[in-house]
Amino acid sequence: MATLHTIYHSGFGHTKLQAQSVHHGASSVSGVQTHLWTVEEAISRINDLDQTDAMIFGCPTYMGSMSAEMKKFVEASASKWFTQAWKDKIAGAFTNSSNFSGEEYLQRIEGPGPDAWNRSSSSIGAMASSFGLEPGQAPSIGDLETAEAYGRRIAEITVRWLKGKSV
Repeated sequence: MATLHTIYHSGFGHTKLQAQSVHHGASSVSGVQTHLWTVEEAISRINDLDQTDAMIFGCPTYMGSMSAEMKKFVEASASKWFTQAWKDKIAGAFTNSSNFSGEEYLQRIEGPGPDAWNRSSSSIGAMASSFGLEPGQAPSIGDLETAEAYGRRIAEITVRWLKGKSV
């Protein structure tokens, strides 16, 4: 059985909703055991991650970069990099930002529509936009469905990867 951890930081609750969708999608794949951890839990149990097959990381975009809490996790995992403890693991990432461009502050959903999948046009991971709205009003249904599909896709890739390694 493949194991997959979704590890996230959420400042206001939007990225938590997205993480839950990623986790739900990954959990829908047969043969995958999934876990949903905050970065704090992941840091406190960092050695447990040596046994996982895949990790999906998520955090808000703050000032064009990852959140400080996610950066703490990255720094806490430096010893894993030095020892190659996480070599050959599948990894993915997702983020939530206040809006599409990062420059204009909006308090309403705009763009391709709230039901559209991948409306932020990401090609490297799931992205969502919240436009200063409260969690529950944002991210939109399309952004959450994109996150769910992304989690499912990473889980499917992990299962295929493990089958290929055993041949």
